[in-house]
Amino acid sequence: MANERVDDLGINGYRILQDPDKFCFGIDAVLLSGFAKVSKGQRVLDLGTGTGILPILLEAKTQASHLTGLELQEESADMARRSVLLNHLEDRIDIVTGDLKEADRTFGLASFDVITCNPPYMIAGHGLTNDAEAKLIARHEVACTFEDVAKVSYRLLVSGGKLFLVHRPFRLAEILTTLTLNRMEPKRIRFVHPHLSDEPNMVLIEAAKDGKSRVTVEKPLIVYKDDGDYTDEIYEIYKAPDYKRK
Repeated sequence: MANERVDDLGINGYRILQDPDKFCFGIDAVLLSGFAKVSKGQRVLDLGTGTGILPILLEAKTQASHLTGLELQEESADMARRSVLLNHLEDRIDIVTGDLKEADRTFGLASFDVITCNPPYMIAGHGLTNDAEAKLIARHEVACTFEDVAKVSYRLLVSGGKLFLVHRPFRLAEILTTLTLNRMEPKRIRFVHPHLSDEPNMVLIEAAKDGKSRVTVEKPLIVYKDDGDYTDEIYEIYKAPDYKRK
């Protein structure tokens, strides 16, 4: 395609197709790939996968048995499929075009052990909107709400299954309440700060289906050092584990 580019992910030699006129992944997706816990043999679904960045990163970092990306917009889904083929991962990753609100009918109840989601951060009508439809849907709740994410995650996960997501701290009270009301119990929270002296601009959350009421707030994750370079922990998040390098 005219405006597409191929970007090196710096892990396992994997690459990804992106179109700056549509939507490109950000550091939030990378941080979520480091925060999510996937055990050997587990089945993983990424809701609103965009260009497939999370399934590709999680394939590099985990021993999941299979990964699936669900994407509403066919152009993005097609780009994700071509990235999967580019990396010869078609036996490991499926990209499905569909609406997450109907995902339980697409895949069936209790079909996954782990769900990841980098949902739209802004409520529809709030903040700056984008003329490009792809960016609008990715950033604003015009195609789905966070309640939709919580509800469908409960239906798709096995008992005790985990949802991992990244969002904005200004919506934290609403997010935690919505998760709890939909029987997705918050278990782990980690705030992300651009610099040590900055307020957090992202929050990583783990929730468990029908989990008990107990949450751990982990130490803050700092993205940049004073000199503007990434912190050592951010560099570690970008790496693949040893078993993937062999």
